[in-house]
Amino acid sequence: MSEKPVLYYFNARGKMETIRWLLTVAEVDFDEVFLTSRDQYLKLLENGDLLFQQVPMVEIDGMKLVQTRAILNYIAEKYNLHGKDLKDRAMIDMYSEGVKDLNEMIIMLIMSPDPKAKLEEIEKKAKERYLPVFEKALTGPVFLVGGKLSCADVYLLECTLMLEEKFAGILADFPNLKSFQGRMLQNDAIKEFVKPGSQRKPQPDDVYVKTVLEIFNMKT
Repeated sequence: MSEKPVLYYFNARGKMETIRWLLTVAEVDFDEVFLTSRDQYLKLLENGDLLFQQVPMVEIDGMKLVQTRAILNYIAEKYNLHGKDLKDRAMIDMYSEGVKDLNEMIIMLIMSPDPKAKLEEIEKKAKERYLPVFEKALTGPVFLVGGKLSCADVYLLECTLMLEEKFAGILADFPNLKSFQGRMLQNDAIKEFVKPGSQRKPQPDDVYVKTVLEIFNMKT
């Protein structure tokens, strides 16, 4: 049996959370190494483990992968979550990139000097730019592309749940999306992942920010 993937990141969502979601849906058990000190980070640099001096980093299949999209694409391809052909993959990638744009705004909210204004911007863009696209795509189909579960569906589910944490009822005007979310939450692996005590991480807090700033030797 092959070894479990090992995820190197903070004990927080950030850019690793989508990777956790995708491994969970692929039904792959994984271990985690949490960065809590600058010395840990410097050791990874010293060992040449971080190609661009950044985390997340995932050890999988004898490789040490960095860059979030490269990691996600590898997992999606390996576990047949990236479409049946080139055209499917192009559509999946388009939807995935759209979700990523929205997701990253939410991820970076904790670092914003003016979170109220940023929240307003996120809500406006979500309602006017992003959610209508997915609402239309899910008019009829059960999944976004090819009638089959793909990584794009996983990313979209994660994003809708994060949006609802910030804006209760934001999906009220998007019934197809809300139905999609409900269907996805019936997946056995997802059911377990969203329960308390799983490897899903809570919303970021000041401790997370402090840890990131200290490890990367950054100033506020």
